[in-house]
Amino acid sequence: MEGRSSPRNRYVDFLRAAAITVVVVGHWLMAAPTVERRQFTLSDMLHVSPWTQWLTWGFQVMPVFFLVGGWVNATSWESARLQGRGYAAWLHHRLQRLIRPLIPFVLIWAALAVASPRLGFDEALVRSGSRIAFVPTWFLALYVLVVVLAPPMYGLWRRWELAGFWLLVGGAAAVDAVHAATGVEAVRWLNYAFVWLALHQLGFAWRSGELAGTGRRLALVGGGIGTLALLVGVASYPVSMVTVPGEPAANANPPTLALLALGVAQTGLLLSLETRASRWLRRPALWNGVVQVNGVILTVYLWHASVMIALVALAGWPGGVGLGFQPGTAVWWATRPAWILTLLVGLLLFVAAFGRVEWAPTHWSRRPPPAWRSIAGAILLCAGLVALGTGGVATSGSPGLRAGPVLSVLAGALLVAARAPGGREGTERGGVA
Repeated sequence: MEGRSSPRNRYVDFLRAAAITVVVVGHWLMAAPTVERRQFTLSDMLHVSPWTQWLTWGFQVMPVFFLVGGWVNATSWESARLQGRGYAAWLHHRLQRLIRPLIPFVLIWAALAVASPRLGFDEALVRSGSRIAFVPTWFLALYVLVVVLAPPMYGLWRRWELAGFWLLVGGAAAVDAVHAATGVEAVRWLNYAFVWLALHQLGFAWRSGELAGTGRRLALVGGGIGTLALLVGVASYPVSMVTVPGEPAANANPPTLALLALGVAQTGLLLSLETRASRWLRRPALWNGVVQVNGVILTVYLWHASVMIALVALAGWPGGVGLGFQPGTAVWWATRPAWILTLLVGLLLFVAAFGRVEWAPTHWSRRPPPAWRSIAGAILLCAGLVALGTGGVATSGSPGLRAGPVLSVLAGALLVAARAPGGREGTERGGVA
């Protein structure tokens, strides 16, 4: 079914704002930093209290971002085609908006890594802190590549519709089966494409009306939850939908068929609430809040872990004030509201400082660079982000910086951002488009 131009879908923006809130709160709850006798320890609640792994069925909302991304990318691509813009112009425009908030994040952490020995900072804390701070960049790397592939994947949707989705589901199932039969870990990396692109295709299906109707949406919920229950209960897939430190198997890194089943169930559940929520979102105060969150959504995502690192560092100076409670105890849980509120205040300060980069309008170029240059830039940038997401930006010794990945990110961003000679035409605000 062909997608049609339509007024802005406020529910799409609401889902994105709600999902980023769940991600931030989930990360702040999952991390359990403690300071005892001036010794810093970072525990993971999924490991400390294994029962919390069941909560990841609600807190793992990355599938929602790819679902929403499918809607947004299809709408943006159709709009560009109606305006006579091709793939090169569209890709240049879309990547700029994703990458721009990343640059100050990388540069500031790189500067901190180099300066920390000279400023007397705890180098071990900076190294471990940078690894935690850069973990969220894995999603941005994946999503950049999904954007690069969005127009051809949309062409696949227009030709095959839901058959293309099921083809990707079959690919994900085949990858898991081959891994189970052979034990070869490398094959699992293929599911970064199969799982996330399948959920992205569901976004196309949602926009086109293929998922309309209560029956279809409840079928997605039942099918997704039923499949997930079978995979966890019978096929011994892990309970947790995010990676648990020390566990031999994981559903998220790389993703598995279980995570895809969760995403399908979430799709059905969220779409079942669409009509009622859309009426709710007509309220000006609520809609204004959604717009405000979406306007700085990448800033929030990139900096929320850094806020936690900054708070731990500040609390460590007077001996770890507020960080002496044993994770998982009743008193530890009782202090979580204060912990989250304190982090929220800190995050607002970071957003005030760096959010303006995301607020700035994005220009359409009359003469965009060739598509190959934007694609090459995206690949360079993603390679650097993957390296930083797994090892952080800081390292021991002089100059204290993992220069290779940082330069890869910056070179990729430069290739994407640089315009061909020529003027600009039109502007578009960052954030919720």
